[in-house]
Amino acid sequence: MPETIPLVVGSEPWSLTVPADRAVHVRRASFVPPSAGAAELVRAALERPFKFEPLRRALTPDDRVAVVIDPRLPHLTEMLAEVLSHIGSAGVPLAAVTVVSPPGAPQPWIDDLPEEFEDITAETHDPDDVQKLMYVATTKGGRRVYLNRRVAEADFVVVLAGRRYDPHTGYAGAEAALFPALSNAETLAAFADRFSSAAPDGNRETEAAEVAWLLGAPFFVQVIEGEAGTVHGVVGGLFESGAEGIRQQDARWRGAISEEVDTVIAAVSGEPDAITFLDLAQAAATAARAVKKGGRIALLTTAAPELGPGAELLRKLEGPTGAKKLLANEKPSDWAAASLWVYAAKSASMFFASGYPEDVAEELFCTPIYTRSEAQRLIDTGTGTVLLIPDAHRAMITVD
Repeated sequence: MPETIPLVVGSEPWSLTVPADRAVHVRRASFVPPSAGAAELVRAALERPFKFEPLRRALTPDDRVAVVIDPRLPHLTEMLAEVLSHIGSAGVPLAAVTVVSPPGAPQPWIDDLPEEFEDITAETHDPDDVQKLMYVATTKGGRRVYLNRRVAEADFVVVLAGRRYDPHTGYAGAEAALFPALSNAETLAAFADRFSSAAPDGNRETEAAEVAWLLGAPFFVQVIEGEAGTVHGVVGGLFESGAEGIRQQDARWRGAISEEVDTVIAAVSGEPDAITFLDLAQAAATAARAVKKGGRIALLTTAAPELGPGAELLRKLEGPTGAKKLLANEKPSDWAAASLWVYAAKSASMFFASGYPEDVAEELFCTPIYTRSEAQRLIDTGTGTVLLIPDAHRAMITVD
């Protein structure tokens, strides 16, 4: 019998039906959605960290504390409030706490925090302001490391960040939220072309890990996101907890199939304002890793995020051929996202349901579609195997 598989596109249900003999299923670890909310999960991670004592026992009332946050986290304000409350329970005055955001990050969370936290300092990292940078050390490879001064001078650093897949660092969050994210402009530029479409292997022998050691003992609060803006789990602890965060990230979002498939339907859930072009490019790349060369990819979203200079460069081309060289010459700020998009477009014929106008979708090398019935028609009129990937921007699917 045909299988009806529920997908969430934006916040809308798009259930699609696939003949049983054509449906491909991902092998992945089973998981149970958490019964606790985001704040409770953070509280537990602070009280019962991975192979460590409660965070407050590592703090003293005289400490200056820097809390590095990930502005893309769902439920950020309530999770940050738990972190700040726990720090305060160690006798640290909130006036001694600085919350540091990555470059260019908006700070709507400030207005949403309860009034009891009004004494904290909020700072958005500026990689171009030498007065707000500090030399930390030189790595084994000879790189001089400059970091945000508030973080480098802090007596204790807490990192509240999401564990997700990232083309630059393999896994975002933990040490990657410190370096190169909070480094100087020169270092950020040097890392701009260090990205990959390949699945990460879990290796933590990186410069980011080395920098984390140089800082002493940052405390990581690693958030594993669930579907549609939920929090699946939180891992707290020192550097050693990073491997556990990766393990839980992979257990929730990584899977495998036995062979490449003919058609991949990749859905992206989430409110349109929360989706970036990098999210869409990562979803497209997830599909591309699973599809046969020359197969079909349908990317389903309701979002139309702002396009960066790299994506705009792609719109000027007749097709993806030559795009890789053009991006390498121009080195746009969204180089990684644009390159992932090209990787997908060169792998398969792409169909794209989005909030973009028809001409934008076409200029991104896609055939625009608009409805659930059009996505279903791609399945019904096609031949061969079909794979549906929910939350493809968070997933990592490999063929083995």
